[in-house]
Amino acid sequence: MTRALMLQGTGSDVGKSVLVAGLARALVRRGLKVMPFKPQNMSNNAAIAKEGGEIGRAQWLQALAAGEAPSVHMNPVLLKPHSDVGAQIIVQGKVWGRADAADYQSKRQGLMAAVQESFERLRAHADIVLVEGAGSPAETNLRAHDIANMGFATATGTPVVLIGDIDRGGVIASLVGTHTVLSDEDRHMIAGFMINKFRGDVHLFDKGLAEIEQRTGWRSFGVLPWLSVIRELPAEDAVVLDKNVGRQAGQVKIAVPMLSRIANFDDVDPLRGEASVDLLFMAPGQPLPGDADLVILPGTKATIADLAFFRAQGWDVDLHAHVRRGGHVLGLCGGFQMLGSDICDPQGQEGEVRMAQGLGLLDVHTIMAPVKKTVEVTGTRADGDVPFRGYEIHIGETQTGKQVAPFLRIAGAPHGAVSANGQIMGAYVHGIFDEGRFRSDFLGRLGARGDGVTHRTKVEGALDRLAEAMEEKLDIDGLLKVAARFALT
Repeated sequence: MTRALMLQGTGSDVGKSVLVAGLARALVRRGLKVMPFKPQNMSNNAAIAKEGGEIGRAQWLQALAAGEAPSVHMNPVLLKPHSDVGAQIIVQGKVWGRADAADYQSKRQGLMAAVQESFERLRAHADIVLVEGAGSPAETNLRAHDIANMGFATATGTPVVLIGDIDRGGVIASLVGTHTVLSDEDRHMIAGFMINKFRGDVHLFDKGLAEIEQRTGWRSFGVLPWLSVIRELPAEDAVVLDKNVGRQAGQVKIAVPMLSRIANFDDVDPLRGEASVDLLFMAPGQPLPGDADLVILPGTKATIADLAFFRAQGWDVDLHAHVRRGGHVLGLCGGFQMLGSDICDPQGQEGEVRMAQGLGLLDVHTIMAPVKKTVEVTGTRADGDVPFRGYEIHIGETQTGKQVAPFLRIAGAPHGAVSANGQIMGAYVHGIFDEGRFRSDFLGRLGARGDGVTHRTKVEGALDRLAEAMEEKLDIDGLLKVAARFALT
């Protein structure tokens, strides 16, 4: 019978997504058929599933770890924030509606049927389903309509293991505190805990583990050390994007402004992994570096709002100065739309602002439309036979003028735009740098050398090393015994 296990956390960014991916790879290496599942995700980092719909990028990575084609049923509810209080709601891959935070609380319990349907679909084709929670079950003010943590666990009888992040401090209090605030019913679902991101001699925490076990009655499934390999995996949350290293001799400098609603920022992960690249994420308030070779305008969930945000940081002035110095610019998806002359939103798809002046660096014009395009694509660079593979997720159509040439070709048709002098480029394609040959060609035009290795190959290797570390440091057999409880219910 199919087993199931849910990993929840004492808070956000404790490593749930990565640990589900690593555990999935470890269990696949043991010969099990694994399906990852996250009932509800909130992220603007999306990927295309095999059905053509959207899922969170983290579930795409977990599917890769499990050796399965990504499915919309692995992430049946995806919230894509377009403002501080509102989000687009994706249900089983398709746009379901929009809601502000307060309105969604009343709506989400109605989404439990879709969540359970998707879960059952995965169960039918797996030896074990690994479920990832969202945020923390200790947010008891949200428990009444919860579908992401204990609401899901109790409804389906799925046993839970709680993850604590020791790197942020207070891990004993966070685990014991979670135990304290949970109801008896929810507390009963938790079989134990694991500690993530430990630095130093693990035996120094022996007394800490004993105290957590004594105070909660939960058993420890192990302590996972801080693993540098995690940096080689795609990040889901923008909070990790300020880890800049510093330029070394012979590198090209690439700057990426951190837009307020930045989306699909893992587009640049393959560049981060190149020894010839110094990749910098520029936080709000920081100027774009004057010695940058390339500025990449990333995707965004709200192009018009982030265009205003871009100007509010003074980045428009920096960008035009960068171009005058001969620097290059690449706009991806929403970043591509920003580079044009203007953006029209006649039906208010993004909000109340119906027209915005673009940055004026490409002779293109964008009109927003209600239909969202979600498709995987392959093609070549328009001025050479260099192949790429990627995907599109966007609303809006961009019309090109006479002052630009196509940047890419998809199925022989022109796509995107490049300025006459080749400095300014834009396209809707996410994942464009994944293919090693395309990335090497692109960097070569900037005077740098690429390693030519497909990014997916690097990610696969990182997942293997993560799985090996988890096998060594965690009680995987014990986790499987806990998961077997689900099969008995």
